[in-house]
Amino acid sequence: MKSKETQKRYNLPSEVIYCTECTISNQRPRITFDENGVCSACNYAKFKQNEINWDEREKELMALCDRFRRNDGRYDVIVPSSGGKDSAFVAHELKHKFGMNVLTVTWSPHLYTEIGWENFQSLIHTGDLPNVLGTPAGGIHRKLTKLSFEILGDPFQPFIYGQTNYPLQCSVNYDIPLVMYGENGEVEYGGNMKNAFKPTRDAHTDHKDHYFSGLSPEDLVKYGINKNDIVPYMAPENIKLKETGTEIHFYGYYRMWVPQENFYYCSENTGFKVNPERTEGTYSKYASIDDKLDGFHFYLAYIKFGNGRCVSDSAHEIRDGHITREEGIKLIEKYDGEFPQKYFKTFLEYCGITEEYFNQVIDSWRSPHLWGKDQVGNWKLKHNISKTGLNDK
Repeated sequence: MKSKETQKRYNLPSEVIYCTECTISNQRPRITFDENGVCSACNYAKFKQNEINWDEREKELMALCDRFRRNDGRYDVIVPSSGGKDSAFVAHELKHKFGMNVLTVTWSPHLYTEIGWENFQSLIHTGDLPNVLGTPAGGIHRKLTKLSFEILGDPFQPFIYGQTNYPLQCSVNYDIPLVMYGENGEVEYGGNMKNAFKPTRDAHTDHKDHYFSGLSPEDLVKYGINKNDIVPYMAPENIKLKETGTEIHFYGYYRMWVPQENFYYCSENTGFKVNPERTEGTYSKYASIDDKLDGFHFYLAYIKFGNGRCVSDSAHEIRDGHITREEGIKLIEKYDGEFPQKYFKTFLEYCGITEEYFNQVIDSWRSPHLWGKDQVGNWKLKHNISKTGLNDK
């Protein structure tokens, strides 16, 4: 299978450099490093820990709530929510601390895990939060998943389309202007920092580049997808968003964002439960555990960028002061790049592909500047954070 030219597609630097404070490398798209070798996510973490007046930010949040509060029985705010710890924290606190009439909106995972479905139900019943569940047509969703795996190197992209755009559709259809997401992933994990110091993002200009891998749902027609089938994945027209007055805000701008603290909060308030076993590719049990196909999103990130699930988790926990960089490196050595074997057969059946074809697609996304084969023909990173890669000296 022809190479996808990953380095050129994502404009990845030829030289692999690791942040001197966390475990992320400069191969993460859109991340930047300063003159001291510190990544943009680490610098932002220090900014929010040391320079933001969180009491003032909370006052901004209360003013925002007052601006959108209706007091006539209609919903005040949409919180896009899977039932996971982060969105559950946002929805529950907005309702029970700030008195907002919250509607949670969920774009269904490809295939719910047992614990994911249980946590979703707990959000509604234990968390006492109403919900609208959007479930796409199964056939087209499988088709888009296979296509995204092939052309974007991310089978999770159809879920990301819906997770991003379905809440905006609900904003227009239910006339609820305020949409409150959790963290700004570009800022928290390293990416384009243009929205780092404001609470909002633009629904159209930011989504294509930051969340859609440069390919909007509308672009899928050129791959033979019927336009009518794409509509559930699309954002409303700009004019409809303007008529509704839709605003997208990040809760992480107003409240100190610490994923581990969100987990503790939801364990106490929304009935959130951890995975009974460690998540493949990392050491945690409480993050991104809703979807059986989730592990393949992180595995493809490891293939394309050399940064897997454990790198992402450890880097954030280093910034939060929960583990040291040395501890993060040890965890990466043990878990990063671990193959998501548990649901591999499920993935193949869902996409209607063979294991041989799966491996061909995977290898087409390996960039020569990151990957090579060892003496026995096994793929190995040329550089890694432990300096044990093929080309490390």
